[in-house]
Amino acid sequence: MIDLSQDPARALSLCRAAEARLAVTAAALADEDLRAPSLLPGWSVGHVLTHLASNADGHARRVEGALRGESLGKYAGGAQQRRDEIEGGAHRPAVEVLADLRSSQARLLELFETADAAGWPHGDLLGGEAYPVTACPAHRLREVEMHHVDLGLSYRAADWPQDYVDWDVRVLLTTLPERLSEQDQRSLMAWVAGRGSVDPGWDAGAWG
Repeated sequence: MIDLSQDPARALSLCRAAEARLAVTAAALADEDLRAPSLLPGWSVGHVLTHLASNADGHARRVEGALRGESLGKYAGGAQQRRDEIEGGAHRPAVEVLADLRSSQARLLELFETADAAGWPHGDLLGGEAYPVTACPAHRLREVEMHHVDLGLSYRAADWPQDYVDWDVRVLLTTLPERLSEQDQRSLMAWVAGRGSVDPGWDAGAWG
């Protein structure tokens, strides 16, 4: 199993394909489509696409900083900036949201390519985040794959590439115990040990 967080070249390859698939889905959307609810509570399709553009800008900020030897977080204004950008941008006309997404995708992929060609200089920088700059392609891949499904359109979890699943299913499984109640933890443990069945009543909440 390839750990994509430690293999930026492979993660970049998968990310490039994921961004292309997202671009195809988004290109056909009109104003009324962006106002429709997504699969995320309280978020419209416009919220999800705005977040994806903002997230790309955040990763670009980290990588661009690392290329200069600077340790920068994704958002200069922290979590509040992230929230403000999403809410402030989600209600724009589709043409503006989609142009923002395309430009953010293109800039990020260009920076990923530059960093990869240069051997990821200063790739160990954290910038206040929980993972180094070299893991940005893997984390961006997760954002695109997860939120592409969250749009509630044509892309489904069944469409996730196996290389992505091989990596992220193991990562996400490690988060399950802390997201379940004590009783659900017991049910999970019994099922994994072959001593129980899957309980459809489990509630792990939305990850991320």
